[in-house]
Amino acid sequence: MGNRLSKIYTRTGDTGTTGMATGERLPKYHDRMETIGDIDELNSAIGVLFEALPSDHQRRESLSHIQHDCFDLGGELAMPGYQLLPANAVSDVEGFIDTINAGLPPLKDFILPAGSLAAAHCHVARAVCRRAERHIWRLIAADGDNVNPVAAAYLNRLSDFLFVLARELAREDARGEVLWRSRLATPTKRS
Repeated sequence: MGNRLSKIYTRTGDTGTTGMATGERLPKYHDRMETIGDIDELNSAIGVLFEALPSDHQRRESLSHIQHDCFDLGGELAMPGYQLLPANAVSDVEGFIDTINAGLPPLKDFILPAGSLAAAHCHVARAVCRRAERHIWRLIAADGDNVNPVAAAYLNRLSDFLFVLARELAREDARGEVLWRSRLATPTKRS
């Protein structure tokens, strides 16, 4: 699949463009490049989360599976019109969510992105995932024929997975989930 890098720096991007897997060059600020960058950042955040987790085979296996999916998604974004992320990727993540959520109590309050180091890393990955989802929708609006329709649903579901995983990780820590408490008892209308 594609060329292998034998030399890391090529100087071809020094003019503000990036090469796609198709050979086309796009401005580094192009919506497609923004989205590819978000997916790369998401995959990196998931890697940090993976390393912050206690040795738990099932969670690590799920996250490894997701990292491969994210790499596939980035690859297909670099090859408009091609698909690497399979349709069942969404249902796989839904299965991960269902497994974790079955052990969690219903959420009655908003929670802060905290609770433990692993939970906080999970929330960072979730926030990056939400940004990637926003950017993929922008790309779909501009070039929908060249974006796998599974991609947006996958990112939406992945952010849900990262949220329930963060809840589970926080609840396993002595601190537990950190509930949001407004400093004002009731909102006041600004004049």
